[in-house]
Amino acid sequence: MTDFALPLQIHGASLQSYIQAVNRLPYLSQEEELDLSRRLRQKNDLDAARQLVLSHLRVVVSVARGYTGYGLPQADLIQEGNIGLMKAVKRFDPDRGVRLVSFAIHWIKAEIHEYIIRNWRLVKVATTKAQRKLFFNLRSLKEGTDALNREEIGQIATSLKVKPEEVSEMETRLGGRDIPLEPVSDEEEGIAPIAYLADENSEPTRLIERKQKEKLLGEGLTNALASLDDRSRRIIEARWLQEEDSATLHELAAEFEVSAERIRQIEQKAMQKMKLALGAPK
Repeated sequence: MTDFALPLQIHGASLQSYIQAVNRLPYLSQEEELDLSRRLRQKNDLDAARQLVLSHLRVVVSVARGYTGYGLPQADLIQEGNIGLMKAVKRFDPDRGVRLVSFAIHWIKAEIHEYIIRNWRLVKVATTKAQRKLFFNLRSLKEGTDALNREEIGQIATSLKVKPEEVSEMETRLGGRDIPLEPVSDEEEGIAPIAYLADENSEPTRLIERKQKEKLLGEGLTNALASLDDRSRRIIEARWLQEEDSATLHELAAEFEVSAERIRQIEQKAMQKMKLALGAPK
């Protein structure tokens, strides 16, 4: 799955020691992060990859805390999140103008979500994409710890495109254990859930995607799309031109029976070709 070993392994009896250890690991400056990322991307420098992973392990711990309410071992959630972090490090492009932490959170969450779906029996109620979105977002959409009233249920149902009764059922099934959104002690360094649950649309990667989408939807889009082959056009439309629920690299990889990395490469080439057709700089 990765070309470098997980730097730190978690053992159930020493989970707290592991958390304390990763919180003591040094942060990287933006310049250090860029240098290491370019060394990895250009020279396949595995020591650079290791340093990038180590410096972001505390982020995984913080994200994993957001899923303790599902009743699964925190050590397992962290391990799965670490896999997501390593995938993010391998795929990170330092020249996109986004810090690694913003890019990595998506991959960390994705691995944790998959783990929960595989191991938590109650997730079987979430059979559609909309219901899965409800499953993973209900806690953050609630304004407090009290039970939802009818108006709040209706608002959440409309927002996530599910039935009101599905919101009520999911709240009942999930019922109960909430986690603090902010660190509760000085030892809990790093990024707390409040940093990314408040407004996902404000994350740098989302802002960049939104700007690129707006640019593509401008004048000349039809001609630019026409310059692409069928597969490239399908990937661009699914990734960038959907009003919501844009396709992921993994979904398109399954559709075309290639790797997610191959889809990313096709997407990059198609975007460059469209930018030329639109008269935009490379």
